[in-house]
Amino acid sequence: MLLTWQPMRSQPYTPTVSVADPTHSTLVTGRSSAYDRGVSDFIGETTSVLRRTPELLRVLLTDAPESWTDTADVPENGWRPQDVVGHLITGELTDWVERTQRILEHGTAVPFDKFDRFAHAERDTDATLDELVEHFARLRAENLARLGEMVTEEDLDRRGLHPTLGEVTLRELLATWAVHDLDHVSQIFAGMAGSHDAEVGPWKAYLGILLRREDPAAVAG
Repeated sequence: MLLTWQPMRSQPYTPTVSVADPTHSTLVTGRSSAYDRGVSDFIGETTSVLRRTPELLRVLLTDAPESWTDTADVPENGWRPQDVVGHLITGELTDWVERTQRILEHGTAVPFDKFDRFAHAERDTDATLDELVEHFARLRAENLARLGEMVTEEDLDRRGLHPTLGEVTLRELLATWAVHDLDHVSQIFAGMAGSHDAEVGPWKAYLGILLRREDPAAVAG
């Protein structure tokens, strides 16, 4: 009998979204029902990014040598990693979920409260960087749990009133929350790199993360 070879058919790839257990640092994955339905899962995808920030900060900053964490992202009026984490804490206390609730309860009738970007400066003077990271992680877990109870995909086009920007949607607010994390995490990387600006010697010419601290348009050689 002649046997013929038949290639194995691979199983179709099923995208997953990450779900974090707030009491444990390990991320677990589960299939998104929205993918099964063939529709967008904006909230699930956005919160998947938001869940990663506390763990990233833990890995990057907890027990890190002070010589690597006590430099600002830019030489003038910059923020050290401790300042960045403090600022993120302020957002968890007064901004993202509070503004979400304002949209759901009042729409554009009641504007958002103004956000104090520098509230951390006096509030966190006695806290260590490790303590701030853990405080942020607790607040983020609590806020994502609140968000999950408050919001559905049908709410994303509801509008609120920003005191400066005017009308904004809930979708824009949640996207900004995630991108805001990425923006400030980049500051932490820049500060840590800047802490060893002199030590890298002539290799600085090849390190864009150092060159951009002084000139945002700089391109590494």
